[in-house]
Amino acid sequence: MNPERRREIYARLRAANPNPRTELVYRTPYQLLVAVVLSAQATDKSVNLATARLFELAATPAQMVALGVAGLESHIRTIGLYRTKARNVVALSQILLDEHGGEVPAGREALEMLPGVGRKTANVVLNTAFGQPTVAVDTHIFRVANRTGLAPGKDPLAVELKLLKLTAPEFLRDAHHWLILHGRYVCLARKPKCAACLIRDLCEFKGKSGDV
Repeated sequence: MNPERRREIYARLRAANPNPRTELVYRTPYQLLVAVVLSAQATDKSVNLATARLFELAATPAQMVALGVAGLESHIRTIGLYRTKARNVVALSQILLDEHGGEVPAGREALEMLPGVGRKTANVVLNTAFGQPTVAVDTHIFRVANRTGLAPGKDPLAVELKLLKLTAPEFLRDAHHWLILHGRYVCLARKPKCAACLIRDLCEFKGKSGDV
């Protein structure tokens, strides 16, 4: 895909959604971190339903540690892998208290040292909480990048590095949100809504459908 076509894709996505935001509900970087950890292999909707009550009781690392693993489990039972996630969230909260003054670090290395936090989660936090130009490649972004030809790669890291290299700086901060929302609502895995796609003529996918 040439640079002009790539730029036009982002320009259209920006025009349609000038200020994209994560669908996870949070008020602080800590709450975002917790929500992202909980969202692994779960929907944002299911996480928001659980955290609506949870964050009223445990909105800070200290409160989460006080709540404890068993207490946290009781609030997130509807989320997949809730036992492991509860242990990770309480453990990372304790580390934030012990090593970071109760604050979420704004660096990749420190984030990835936290239990339950991998590269993708770190990228979400760095981008959404701290405005850094990172791209968290989940299944949606991986699919869109490969299917459209925007940044094809054999694995998430390859796609991430290609997106970072090929995306113009003016689009890089919001690229993550545009692509994930496009994959979530338009460029679906099994039956993409090609007829409703605003970048259909720019997309290099050879199997475009006329179905909406």
